[in-house]
Amino acid sequence: MARLIASLIVEAGYEIDRAGSGGEALEAVKRYPYDLMLLDRRLPDGDALALLPEFRAMRPGIRLMMISALDGLNEKVSGLNAGADDYLSKPFQGEELIARIRACLRRPGCGESPPLVLGLLSFDLNSGTVAVQGVPLTLHKRELTLLEAFMRRANRVTTREVLLDEIYGLGDSVLPNTLDVLISRLRRRLTQLGAGVAIHTLRGVGYLMTEADS
Repeated sequence: MARLIASLIVEAGYEIDRAGSGGEALEAVKRYPYDLMLLDRRLPDGDALALLPEFRAMRPGIRLMMISALDGLNEKVSGLNAGADDYLSKPFQGEELIARIRACLRRPGCGESPPLVLGLLSFDLNSGTVAVQGVPLTLHKRELTLLEAFMRRANRVTTREVLLDEIYGLGDSVLPNTLDVLISRLRRRLTQLGAGVAIHTLRGVGYLMTEADS
């Protein structure tokens, strides 16, 4: 069932990761800023209902959708009251699942975060937009994810392992120099635009984004 649902979502144009238990899902949510989580009520390690508050606490803006064969009114109400944004009963059609995912993603996030600012660069986490001195900057998806990872840890070292985890999915195969090429491209663009930030390479340690020296 999980494989079938995953294939339906991928065919609809979304990138996903699949976890086999509540424990795996918790670890994934700690590592990645997902927009939406689809949870089966009955997991190998327990009732997913008990995990909803923890997911919500870790990622206030994540949309939580629950699917379950428990389709009674009381079950749906308890799921929604526990923190789910939607509750879909089994059996369901793939078209309905995708439509509900799209509707859920259109809703505003539950938490509004202040923009990240460094140098002349600002990153609006709520809209996913970047600007240099108020002028919007268009970045490719992975460049955007990389920039967010750096700005969340401004003036702190970020290891290669952390960046690889955040930028690439759990099942992605990444060549050794892929991250270096991505960082070089982002560094060059920010320098050309006069963003007022610098990305430093610390050999054998990781990377560091700071405000550029004036």
